[in-house]
Amino acid sequence: MRKIVYLIVVFSLLISSCKGKLKQEQENSIENTKPNVLFIAVDDLNNMIGPIDNFSNIKTPNFDRLAKMGVTFTNAHVQAPLCGPSRASLMTGLRPSTTGIYGMTPDNKIRRAGNPATKDITFLPEYFEQNGYHTMGIGKLFHIHAPDSVFNESGGRVKGFGPYPKKRFVWDGFGKGIRGTHGRTSTDWGAFPESDTLMPDHQSVNWVTERLQRNYDKPFFMGLGFLRVHVPLYVPQKWFDLYPLDKIEMPPYKSDDLNDIPNVGLQINDLPMMPSTEWAKESGEWKKIVQAYLACISYVDYELGRVLDALESSKYADNTIIVLWSDHGYRLGEKGTFAKHALWETATKAPLMFAGPNLPQGKKINAPVEMLSIYPTLLELSGLPAYKRNEGKSLVDMMQKDEGMKDAYGLTTFAMNNHAIKKDGYRYIRYEDGTEEFYDHSTDPNEWTNEANNPKFKNKIETLKTLLPKTNVKWDSESNYTFQPYFVEQKKRVNGLPEKATEVIGADR
Repeated sequence: MRKIVYLIVVFSLLISSCKGKLKQEQENSIENTKPNVLFIAVDDLNNMIGPIDNFSNIKTPNFDRLAKMGVTFTNAHVQAPLCGPSRASLMTGLRPSTTGIYGMTPDNKIRRAGNPATKDITFLPEYFEQNGYHTMGIGKLFHIHAPDSVFNESGGRVKGFGPYPKKRFVWDGFGKGIRGTHGRTSTDWGAFPESDTLMPDHQSVNWVTERLQRNYDKPFFMGLGFLRVHVPLYVPQKWFDLYPLDKIEMPPYKSDDLNDIPNVGLQINDLPMMPSTEWAKESGEWKKIVQAYLACISYVDYELGRVLDALESSKYADNTIIVLWSDHGYRLGEKGTFAKHALWETATKAPLMFAGPNLPQGKKINAPVEMLSIYPTLLELSGLPAYKRNEGKSLVDMMQKDEGMKDAYGLTTFAMNNHAIKKDGYRYIRYEDGTEEFYDHSTDPNEWTNEANNPKFKNKIETLKTLLPKTNVKWDSESNYTFQPYFVEQKKRVNGLPEKATEVIGADR
């Protein structure tokens, strides 16, 4: 009898063990079927690329290639027209008006006890790690690279935006700015260096390519942050040769364009270290700046092609989600200067592209959307639970089912209580003092005529006002921007800071 009982017990244990093993194998199998994520950030890239504006017959075969692989949003808007707060918003899933991160914030200071909104936030790559992913990153992903320990494996970032020649080609980086007060920008343009292999972005792609050849026992999240198209607009001569000066179109510009802009808007647009459009016209440099910007886009396109080639030749080609985005647009003479730094269309609009399993191919969506949606969209595409702290909305239903387009909009914030809303073909801007701008893009795509006081649009303006954020917190103490006087003055005024507290980091480096 004892023998029979013993055999039953042993048999039961064997069955239990087999079931446990089978369950573990099933869980591992499910884990291994989760899609990988290739997360590509391009610095300062506006919508001139082929799949969107196709400006001046631009040559971007690999952006075109990615567009054919998935979905292109032609009307995507950033949450801040400045790289630091834009990237902090995307990576936290929170709006600048929620966090007070309106300027540049050191990567390791974004999440800290002193900021109630971010003190316990989970960054986008961390959420993937917490859900079974191996995370990797190289290049500019947050403002500099990334907070310490955000990635399981970090390739870091080359400091600055080089390589740099011994002497600047054209622009001194100061312009009319006050040395010691406004900082120096990297703005300059010209053919340098001699070879693509000397560019930091080339080395970043080498790093990504090598890791795409490895074996992983779990799905991966890989971030790649390109430094170009950020100034200085230096790339090898062969990329300039693609764009002869006599063939280049010029961006739209009116010398009296700012006559109907409220005072706060003019203060925000006061960028003493940047070239002005009038200077560029008089000096004969305008076409050369546009040429250099287009050359930089085609260079990044080449490096993107290397990434796509590496992915397609890897074992991960059929099970990887690709998202490509930029942190803001870039003005090339529109509204009087060469910079992002504004609440107008050319500064807030930037490329956003998705490709991967279960997504349509070659689809374009013209409805306005937000970069804030990247975080929740990637989670849903990856089959991960939603993160309740996200303030953005997933774009999956829009991509797969064409749902949600009617109510879609983009909200951009530039310093405290200055906002722009893009919806239904209109742009509404409201500044901290209550002054406004309003543009009807069906008749005024260049935003040359401010219709804020036109009774015809009163009801539309009132409707758009309801989309303004209800929360507008003060500046985060670690967030600063001394690029131009308005930011310094506003932070001092709203936070009640002493004069010496405004001596902080300057330009977007």
